[in-house]
Amino acid sequence: MTTNRKCTFTTCGLTLLAGGLLLIGCGKKTTNGSPKAGGGNSVEIQNAGSDTMVNLAQAWAEAYGAANSNVGIAVAGGGSGTGIAALINGTADIANCSRAMKSTELTKAKNTHGTDPKQHVMGLDALAVYVHKDNPLNEITIEQLGAIYGEEGTITKWSQLGVKSSDGNDKIIRISRQSNSGTYVYFKDTVIPKGKEFKLGSRDLHGSKDVVELVGNTPSAIGYSGMGYATDHVKMLKVAVKKGETPHPPTLQNALDKKYPISRPLYMYTVGEPAGHIKDYIDWCLTDAGQKIVVDNGYIPAPKN
Repeated sequence: MTTNRKCTFTTCGLTLLAGGLLLIGCGKKTTNGSPKAGGGNSVEIQNAGSDTMVNLAQAWAEAYGAANSNVGIAVAGGGSGTGIAALINGTADIANCSRAMKSTELTKAKNTHGTDPKQHVMGLDALAVYVHKDNPLNEITIEQLGAIYGEEGTITKWSQLGVKSSDGNDKIIRISRQSNSGTYVYFKDTVIPKGKEFKLGSRDLHGSKDVVELVGNTPSAIGYSGMGYATDHVKMLKVAVKKGETPHPPTLQNALDKKYPISRPLYMYTVGEPAGHIKDYIDWCLTDAGQKIVVDNGYIPAPKN
């Protein structure tokens, strides 16, 4: 079973589980997950949210399901905002997020469920800046990225960065994410000048993988996505905060050392303290076996408490 795809779930209907099985039916929600179709003691945990984390979440689900045949993990992408909405409305047990929940979301969750959401740091990600593999640019600053992506930004051509695109097109094609994406929110907060919005006219895509694929097929494009989505068709730029500072590539060590300036935690959220099967699953994801999967997928293990 491949991990490079997006899975969907519903509380009623078809559900793709960790072992690749399709289950049909509805189950009453419990604090331990929902009963699997067919009854018995088997349960199904609904896990939705971040597209950055969807491959990692699916890899976790497959490994956990192989060792725990009575527990199925249904994984869905759609973006951090989608996962948070599902957690609040009760159709997800766990929300995967590449950003922290907003104060408005925290309040809505507490008002709905009567308890505060619980945040779990599951790993770290260096958000890479991608260009086509043949682009001669090797490094960039946060200031330059802000001038490329931010409203009123003045950088619109590759020649302003001192390079020429391999296809001869001097215009910078900006690839971005949709606004329900945690990656979109984090990039905006980190790169776009305070008080500004994204510049209009970018190509806003649904998934992390989609951004990297389009950049790899567009010599004059630039985009941002998790470093775990890198391919042979793109290049990850070294990044410095501003001109004159040393740029660093998005590596595991540079993120841990806080040398790479666009790195972030990856979260799971639950409604209050998890219990039963949900707690067992999250705890397992933080074990050595679960964190090895984090590394295998190109991310950084969660800091140990």
